[in-house]
Amino acid sequence: MARLHDIVFDCARPAATARFWSAALDGYAVAPYDDAELARLRSLGITSTEDDPTVLVESPGGGPRLWFQLVPEAKAGKNRVHLDLLVADPEAEIQRLTALGATVQARHADNIVLADPEGNEFCLTPAD
Repeated sequence: MARLHDIVFDCARPAATARFWSAALDGYAVAPYDDAELARLRSLGITSTEDDPTVLVESPGGGPRLWFQLVPEAKAGKNRVHLDLLVADPEAEIQRLTALGATVQARHADNIVLADPEGNEFCLTPAD
């Protein structure tokens, strides 16, 4: 039986998008860069982690990780898969996430659709 390991986002700015999601989700953090990873990047001609083409965001407690990878094409159309986030206070969470760079796309009776700075849609659902 398969087990969910990573959720992968194609994006134009992996480091910035990874920082958004690590700030958006409770307990998530951009994986630290050790000497071996920095050496690997330098071997590719990359001197700044801001230019890393693949950035990992680790989850607390062994949950699915988020992986952000550089792709040359722009996002086109609606996401076929999106994340739903449970929140205690949707309005407060909208304010927090928009301060991080999200935008509100639509409001529905049971959820609010937002987009991250790359345009990837996600929903906020009130926790009952």
